[in-house]
Amino acid sequence: MEKNICLIGFMGSGKSMIACELGRRLGLEVVAADELIEAKEGRRILDIFKTKGEAYFRDLEQKVIEEISQRRGIIIDCGGGVVLRKENLANLKSNGIVFYLQAAPEVIYERVKHEGHRPLLKGPDPLGCIKELYNQRLPLYNQADFVIDANDASIEGPVAEIIKKYKG
Repeated sequence: MEKNICLIGFMGSGKSMIACELGRRLGLEVVAADELIEAKEGRRILDIFKTKGEAYFRDLEQKVIEEISQRRGIIIDCGGGVVLRKENLANLKSNGIVFYLQAAPEVIYERVKHEGHRPLLKGPDPLGCIKELYNQRLPLYNQADFVIDANDASIEGPVAEIIKKYKG
């Protein structure tokens, strides 16, 4: 039975792009946790946060992760805060290999600074906010099975490294 490839990391670390390329190269289905949550709720994550709050969203996220972690041989593209609940990491590891796509806060900021749908970027100091959250989450991200350097603009390196470790 094939294990899942689970991608975790801060927003803007390249999870979605890398997941798509891995899916193409390996012929595996890509399941984006955030997209599933939006489909189940019938609204965008931004709206869920605004109307129901973060705790409600994290409950939904935990249910979705528990569900999709039971599948086999898929690529799971996780939201940036998935590590905030230890159950999520445990579920991902139960049938999968977890890869943390590590990118520096400054790199992340450059990648996402023009994206209007990101609540973190709405405040007066978005880079400061990114750094603070990043540092809080770093010990959780580092619980992944593998840390993959995702600072480069090209996804080729991370994709090749993940495939090598997945097949190795």
